[in-house]
Amino acid sequence: MPRLAHLYFKTAICFLILGIAMGLQMSITHQHQVAGAHAHNNLLGWVTMAIFGGYYALNPAKAETRLAIVQYWVYTAGVTVMISSLYLLLSGNPGMEPLVAVSSLVTFAGVLLFAYIIFMRPKALSRPTTAVSSA
Repeated sequence: MPRLAHLYFKTAICFLILGIAMGLQMSITHQHQVAGAHAHNNLLGWVTMAIFGGYYALNPAKAETRLAIVQYWVYTAGVTVMISSLYLLLSGNPGMEPLVAVSSLVTFAGVLLFAYIIFMRPKALSRPTTAVSSA
């Protein structure tokens, strides 16, 4: 499996653990005002990253490109900041709204990069040449 696919799966499981912790915290305290952050965490962090990892596992040539690594970091940074700032916004800190907006745009940029990667033509893989002996 390509390193990038494995990295996406590792990151996705971290978001799943965070999402479960957020859900437990809401359930225990009976305070559900951060449910939007919980939902975004689970969908963009756990599910989408796992799907990205699956795509790169099935397309190892694309996973090895520099653009794919950039896409990982852009998307991961966007989601990480967006979830954190959205959690704080929904907890009653209205000053987080600009950070939620900017990080949402960064996350969207990561998705657009992924879309570009999906639609770009795969580079031709070099095939080993076989020597034909004439005996």
